[in-house]
Amino acid sequence: MSTVLVDTSAWSRFYRSDIPETDPYVSAVQHEIAARGVVTTGVVYLELLRGFTQSGTKEEIHRQFDSVPFIEPRRADYAGAAELGTRCRRAGVQLGAVDALIAQVCIANDLTLLTADGDFVHAARHVPLKLWAPT
Repeated sequence: MSTVLVDTSAWSRFYRSDIPETDPYVSAVQHEIAARGVVTTGVVYLELLRGFTQSGTKEEIHRQFDSVPFIEPRRADYAGAAELGTRCRRAGVQLGAVDALIAQVCIANDLTLLTADGDFVHAARHVPLKLWAPT
């Protein structure tokens, strides 16, 4: 498997206190961090920090992400995300701008996306996005 980019939905499960460590996404994130590390992008970091309001969790996110490499979009990725979103929309799949950008970053950098978000599953039927959804 190529390098794994963990998206917001998987990280969110990892940080939520009401989801057990036996959850397949939590286990997958823990395994990937220990085995070879993961990458992310700034927009995922932003979504996590906006989504969690408890200061303890935010501090944990800050600490964890200090060691997670960021793969940032290039100018061409924004245009690619727009095209990707259009292609999905024409196929009947609604993919938001942020998700389209995350998908494009993965495609452009040959990354596998670890996600619990079904929108990516639908999009991957129409674009060359590699997904990992543990079971």
